[in-house]
Amino acid sequence: MKANVVPLYFEEINERELLEYKEQIKRLKSLYKDVANFLPAVKVGENIPHGADAIVFPQMIFAAFRNDINLKQYKLPMLVLTSQFGTVEMWDWEIITYLRDLGCNVLSPYSVEMANVILRAIATKTQLKSGAKFLMFQDSPGEGMQANIFKKFYWWEEQSTDIMEEVFGIQMIYRSYKELCEDARSISNQTARETCLDWNIQSEGVSEEAYLNAVKIYIAVKNIIDEIGNVSGVGSNCLNESFHSDTTPCLAWNMLFERDNIIWACEGDTLTLLSTYIIYQTIKKPIMMTNLYPFLTGMAALAHEKIDKFPEIKDPDNHALGVHCGYFGFVPRCFCSEWTLRPKVLEIVNDNAIVCDCRMEKGPVTLAKIYPGFKKLSIIEAEIEDYVQYDGSDCRNGALIRYNDGHAVMEELCSHHSLIIAGNVRPQLIQLAKIFGFETIIL
Repeated sequence: MKANVVPLYFEEINERELLEYKEQIKRLKSLYKDVANFLPAVKVGENIPHGADAIVFPQMIFAAFRNDINLKQYKLPMLVLTSQFGTVEMWDWEIITYLRDLGCNVLSPYSVEMANVILRAIATKTQLKSGAKFLMFQDSPGEGMQANIFKKFYWWEEQSTDIMEEVFGIQMIYRSYKELCEDARSISNQTARETCLDWNIQSEGVSEEAYLNAVKIYIAVKNIIDEIGNVSGVGSNCLNESFHSDTTPCLAWNMLFERDNIIWACEGDTLTLLSTYIIYQTIKKPIMMTNLYPFLTGMAALAHEKIDKFPEIKDPDNHALGVHCGYFGFVPRCFCSEWTLRPKVLEIVNDNAIVCDCRMEKGPVTLAKIYPGFKKLSIIEAEIEDYVQYDGSDCRNGALIRYNDGHAVMEELCSHHSLIIAGNVRPQLIQLAKIFGFETIIL
């Protein structure tokens, strides 16, 4: 998946500048060969070829101040990559400011990494527009377990699906979770054993029956993915409609990501599925979703997790617990410092269900998610300080997360589901937002 970029040049270019321009094109093609296809160069004022995703300026000259009408007609993102190192030259900042004032969407990456992020974001947006397929297994969302909670969620509204498909160009494909689970149960134990021979999954306390049931879900999902073809993301209403299944899909999501690079989402959350796909394909950092329980929510959070108090720490107002399905939440094992399959914790799932107990590395992280309505992106700079355990609770191993302003988070948080991305990736997310047209809410 690469961005198709078209280099632009100005008619006023002289012979020396033309030689420099050609040399710069060679550099850029070498530097960005993994993320960009360079189309034939076009003179400013001429039409951009069909199929171009973005414009690249390998060189800027004075003529940029004299081509307002020609430059304003281009509606594609414009990357300024003018230094010999494949980044923006500081001498071009005035031109960049001038073009932005004209209304052009100009991006000025100051590192090769940042330019890679921008080009991947452009390619991801194009790939979505081409009709990327996302597969969700559900039957009657909200009507099942804990209906008083699950009926509140925007991602199950037809409006959410309609806007998502219209704005991003994706196909949201729905299949029956009940039928999927019935198909899984019809798979033999022998087939399941043969399928997972090379998986090398670490587990503790998980019976063979429970493990094979989880493998069967993988096989059943994979069969449908192969039938549909070119599926980019998958999820299921695994908690709210848990009565359909004798297991949970955590292991299936891990293996689909490991083997096929297919993104996952828990609890039928299509908004999280889309957010995860866009952010991971653009930034390429470890990423996962968990429930956020800010300390400021008090007993409303504690009672749900069946714990009596938050950890006793300094500055509690600026902390949250990250907990999902009894542990930190589902994360592919390649993103983790620790990863073990364990028996289920939550009462609402089958006794044979399994869950992932894992940890990402402690240290800086960024919390992010696309808002309902698909016009905003939340960005919260944070840190995983530690992991905390409450025996016999629904928080057997949760993350202790610190951010800068807990009260601001309480005002702006758009969902109890939040994505956690390894590292401080606020600058990269800002560039992503420019490509997708998101307003950024930075906390």
